[in-house]
Amino acid sequence: MQLVQKKRYYYLAHTFRKRGKPTHRETYLGIAIPEDIEQRKELFLRQILEEEAFVKMGSIKKAFKKQWKRYPETIKKKILLDVSIDFTYNTNAIEGSTITKEETEDIIKKNISPNKQLPDILETIAHSKVFFKALQEKKQLSERIMKEWHMELFKDTKLDIAGKIREYLVRVGDYRAPDWQDVPSLLNHFFSWHAKNNNSMHPVELAARAHYKFEKIHPFGDGNGRIGRLIITHILKKGGYPLIIIEYRKRKQYYRALQKTENDFVSYFIREYLYRHKEFLE
Repeated sequence: MQLVQKKRYYYLAHTFRKRGKPTHRETYLGIAIPEDIEQRKELFLRQILEEEAFVKMGSIKKAFKKQWKRYPETIKKKILLDVSIDFTYNTNAIEGSTITKEETEDIIKKNISPNKQLPDILETIAHSKVFFKALQEKKQLSERIMKEWHMELFKDTKLDIAGKIREYLVRVGDYRAPDWQDVPSLLNHFFSWHAKNNNSMHPVELAARAHYKFEKIHPFGDGNGRIGRLIITHILKKGGYPLIIIEYRKRKQYYRALQKTENDFVSYFIREYLYRHKEFLE
């Protein structure tokens, strides 16, 4: 999605493929860039998504549910355990854990601990448990639920920050998170936004926007990435859509997307989602 100037006029323009053919869409903005440009970008992007991407995601959901119904309960449990291992390995690795994929499987499936740092091992065990909590949570996302997940993740390794909203400044690379004094109001706004859009916004778009907004607030002293990716899991599962795992090997692409605007991140997330689940479209 691009902001284009034609002589003295501004447009939003986007080129995408519809049924395999290049398609161009644009909307007129005026002789100056409007103050509500990001809101206009969001509406423009959603119109494009409804035209093609949301149709594909509806097909993905339908095919996924049809396939999932075929599995016996014992096989479903095995699949979910394997997904929890894959999810836990990747999300922890992104945050600097030294535990490998094979070691993650040994820890979760066999209770075998590698010769690695104890905090990494404990957080691997805890994360797998919280993953299933996020999947099974029926209530609407709330600050209480988010704090419970955080407490479960870090109660054995970082008790001084576990389940606690930060009261100090934090910086992540070049990004300086909002002042801690603003965090409570930002979280209130975030959960109000989620409640308002929970039943009206497409679940995949909702997951992307919720993740982006949460990461920008950065309400905890540590573990924001892990909680943010659990939020994605919770929203997709609640909406009946297959999950997506942000892979460690693609972390640079993921970080670059988070450094851009919210609408840019949504575009990245949906492209990645469609690519990961393309087998349901074949």
